[in-house]
Amino acid sequence: MRRILANRAHRSDRSASLRRPLLFLLLAALAFLVSGCHFRPLVDTAPLDNVGMSYDAIEQLKALDVTALEVAQVVAARRGGFPDASCVESVRIFHGRGQAFEAGDAVAGLLGAGMQVETILELARLDQLGLGAGELQAMKLAALPDTIILEVARHHAGGKLVLAGASLATLKNAGLRESTLLELARRGVPDSQADAVLSFRRHGASDDQILRRFAGS
Repeated sequence: MRRILANRAHRSDRSASLRRPLLFLLLAALAFLVSGCHFRPLVDTAPLDNVGMSYDAIEQLKALDVTALEVAQVVAARRGGFPDASCVESVRIFHGRGQAFEAGDAVAGLLGAGMQVETILELARLDQLGLGAGELQAMKLAALPDTIILEVARHHAGGKLVLAGASLATLKNAGLRESTLLELARRGVPDSQADAVLSFRRHGASDDQILRRFAGS
């Protein structure tokens, strides 16, 4: 009887010893699956280093959890001449809206057209570096100043009417002063009145007369 009880106790201890590693493996697997829900693969930031970005800036971008696609866009902006701090700030602005940074090519294009860095950052804050960035670049290429471009962008951001970039460029070529163009943009003169402004000018109206005639929306 004692031998039987001893054998049973031995088998019980052996079963328990076998279950312990199995239980450990199950718990480890469960922990891995749970942590895997929050796991993010490492992103290769070597391209940032290759375009001359500083170590500190790269670390800041890592802290912002940039994706591989965002790294490519930051590289495009950096290669276009965007400073390190501005690259980081732009990513931070986009992430603050819950958006991925996809405006690197737009930034490079605006810089290539001669736009100031601070203007581009303000456009980022206004969320105007998307599809409408092409019009803003064309305005800069037409030698319109950043102040006018920003005013147009603010109206777009607010969903308000404003003269189109092409119309402003045409009016500039017709001899209107930049200060007049800026005021027309500030007043929200709609693009539907662009032909009327141009016609009024061609009939000899001065800038002051145009401003008196077109009060905006």
